[in-house]
Amino acid sequence: MIRKATDKDIKRVVEIYEKVIKNDMDGARVVGWTLGIYPTEETAAEALKEGTLFVMEKDGTVVASARIDKNQPAAYADVNWQDKNAHSRNVMVIHTLSVDPDYSGKGYGKEFIQFYEDYALKNGCPYLRIDTFDTNKVSRGLYKSLGYHEAGIISCNFNNIPDGKLVCLEKRLK
Repeated sequence: MIRKATDKDIKRVVEIYEKVIKNDMDGARVVGWTLGIYPTEETAAEALKEGTLFVMEKDGTVVASARIDKNQPAAYADVNWQDKNAHSRNVMVIHTLSVDPDYSGKGYGKEFIQFYEDYALKNGCPYLRIDTFDTNKVSRGLYKSLGYHEAGIISCNFNNIPDGKLVCLEKRLK
């Protein structure tokens, strides 16, 4: 089940962020996030306050989270989107999709993306955008397998992480 997060979910969401980052630091998977910089408790709390934080729950345990909204990072202006003229009110973005490493390989990332697509359509947004660090091969592969097109790679200071190279992906729903 995927639902809007509540105050009670913040601790668990932050725990997932930290586990993902520690896996990255251990070389198990490269996501590009930095412990204590992004994502943090403040990241989750801000999304919760705005009503854009969603969590996936399995057997009573939160196993994944993401922020879903219409906020496109400023750096997106430099991307050569296929649908460059899509009005911002028709574009939905998913941010900070994170699956607890203890639950990886179960299709939860794919399930969350399907939820994102359904949510976007229900909210009148057929244009989907997402980004990930260029080193995050697993996420890039997942998004491509789900029909997302790599629109470009941009260099930017991403949420206080310097010299980030973001792969920006897009998909247009019919």
